Amino acid sequence: MSTLSDLLAEHTHLPGGAVDHLQRVVGEWQLLADLSFADFLLWVAQTGAAPMVCVAQCRPTTASTAYSEDEVGSTVTDVDAPQVLRALDEGEVFRDEQTRWYKGVPLRMEAVPVTWRAQVTAVLSRSTNLAQPRFPSPLEIAYLDCADDLCQMICDGTFPMREELTAVHSSPRAGDGFIRLDPAGNVAYSSPNALSAYHRMGLSTDLAGRDLAEVTRSLVSDSFDAQEVASRLRSTLTGDSTLRMEIDARGATVLLRALPLHPRGEPTGAAVLVRDVTEVKRRDRALLSKDATIREIHHRVKNNLQTVAALLRLQGRRTDNEEARHALTESVRRVSSIALVHETLSMSVDEEVNLDEVVDRLVPIMADVSAAGSRVQVRREGGLGVLQAERATPLVMVLAELVQNALEHGFGPDDAGEVVITAKRSARWLDVLVHDNGSGLPEGFSIEHSKRLGLQIARTLVDSELGGSLGLHPASGGGTDAVLRVRLGRRPRLGPDVR
Repeated sequence: MSTLSDLLAEHTHLPGGAVDHLQRVVGEWQLLADLSFADFLLWVAQTGAAPMVCVAQCRPTTASTAYSEDEVGSTVTDVDAPQVLRALDEGEVFRDEQTRWYKGVPLRMEAVPVTWRAQVTAVLSRSTNLAQPRFPSPLEIAYLDCADDLCQMICDGTFPMREELTAVHSSPRAGDGFIRLDPAGNVAYSSPNALSAYHRMGLSTDLAGRDLAEVTRSLVSDSFDAQEVASRLRSTLTGDSTLRMEIDARGATVLLRALPLHPRGEPTGAAVLVRDVTEVKRRDRALLSKDATIREIHHRVKNNLQTVAALLRLQGRRTDNEEARHALTESVRRVSSIALVHETLSMSVDEEVNLDEVVDRLVPIMADVSAAGSRVQVRREGGLGVLQAERATPLVMVLAELVQNALEHGFGPDDAGEVVITAKRSARWLDVLVHDNGSGLPEGFSIEHSKRLGLQIARTLVDSELGGSLGLHPASGGGTDAVLRVRLGRRPRLGPDVR
């Protein structure tokens, strides 16, 4: 499915700043849809004289949808929806007083121009399903008043605002808890869920008519956080900033988000979203504890593998048989390769490995155990990127075997040369070329019939663990090219398409 950026690039010539603004609008419009009890469609004018096209769609979680089918890619003309074209041309919000029908569903549509730097770049249509009549409860009135203010701010070009970077990555929804503040900062309306969240924080009375900044300050456990949240709530009323903050109060953790409401430049208060995340934080702490345990396991595995490598190295030094010493030396390198992956995982929180860091640390180890290592330079070009741990370990081992094979069989003890690891990564594939300018492949060489242990290990890992393909070919300018292709994402079933 095409993303919003793809569709905007396909249908428009909007500048990057306008595209970023539309991305922010789409990032906020689930809140708008829930507050409006309505569907939102984003319309843009296509390059040329073509009709406007829908590039994004959002359905409410608080009401029945107005559009049962996906509208992305559909178009409208002046006849289909004249208010959408008027909003684009005149830069004003237009409401359709007549009922429209969509596949047997009665709709009321409103067109909201999206303004960026005093220019209308798109239009939002807000469509309400009239098949199920709604009763004007206090909650619905508060929701709709707030939605109207935010839509007018989109028309004014003042919403969404660029929020400051914050450590809080989630956002409350309207249904989690909603509070409407008047221009003085007093609570004009609080939903039952918002009141329950404040009761869990220790409030024993109602919120109606009270100064929310002062009430929140008195409940927060930490004095510095209490002062900060009160100050930022008051700043929101003046439109100087927004608020997105987690606060702790008497064992409860609550996420607050405050949005200033300044339609047409007139301050009308603020909308505050409240979400009780106490249980979520408890689970997060449990996951952090589990992650720390997993990292400690990786650290201990790394230590054990390094001990095994040291023992093998010691045994190799005490062995008189040259063939046995060579086999032990290669075993040291292979164990060290796996140890490097576990060392990386011991410092990671998401079971992912930065392959570039591991390969760059592995290259000196391979050069040390190679007879030609002192005069052959090994370097990397391009980025291998990040890979899941279960696939990073075999991939690192394959790369180590290919580089070691180039060092060992491409160059003599006194030869000088170069081994280059070139990586190219796309959305679907990771392509790696290990090129050396050494002596090249022997006559009649075939990787399928090669008896070299390193290449046999590499082929086995590529086939069974990576689901990719591997080949060795003479390089055009002399030397050898080892070509590795690995499919990214979910590992496919092995078949002829991966060989």
